[in-house]
Amino acid sequence: MKVIESGKFTAERAWGALDICVMNGTSCRLHWTDKPYKWHVNDGEEVFAVMQGEVRMHVRSDGDERTLVLRAGDIFHAQAGDEHFAEPVGEARILVIEKEGSV
Repeated sequence: MKVIESGKFTAERAWGALDICVMNGTSCRLHWTDKPYKWHVNDGEEVFAVMQGEVRMHVRSDGDERTLVLRAGDIFHAQAGDEHFAEPVGEARILVIEKEGSV
């Protein structure tokens, strides 16, 4: 059993992660970042929960691009194949649940 105080977690680099657990091939990781990620497509579903901060989630679908603003407590769910990237506004802490080894 463990308790993780997400607001105290930092990493040495953007998108550094604290591995919380792996359950039946699904990883649960806490990320700290102050820089955007890159456009990518996951090979499985992804749950992206903003624990602290604000994140602009950029998504593409059928050639259209839009931006969603996620604040602390908001959750984004991407299906396998959904193209997206996250851009924090300042520092953010994000809980990501996805297939183990997913990019």
